[in-house]
Amino acid sequence: MSMRLSRLQKYILDVCFDRRYAKIERAIFLKYYSHFAKKAQKQDQISAITKSLERLIKNGIVIGYGEITQNKIYIEKIRLTPIGRKLIKKILGEQKKLPL
Repeated sequence: MSMRLSRLQKYILDVCFDRRYAKIERAIFLKYYSHFAKKAQKQDQISAITKSLERLIKNGIVIGYGEITQNKIYIEKIRLTPIGRKLIKKILGEQKKLPL
């Protein structure tokens, strides 16, 4: 998988991996922004999470549960796919290289 993941997407995958095969509510991902001193507005946080989830779903890394209307997709819960589990294991197993 040659997809580059953002920090938010890695956080989403990490949260999903911790809860194994459960369906995770999307409200949990707002906790990602609690670690920053300068926080974005609530609406910006929600739209960033939505875009990240849509990209992960599009690439087959997570499965989204919710509603699809004619104009919009409402994602309520997500779950990792086997591809996503393999990807997060690879990410968690990597170590940073020392600049020697």
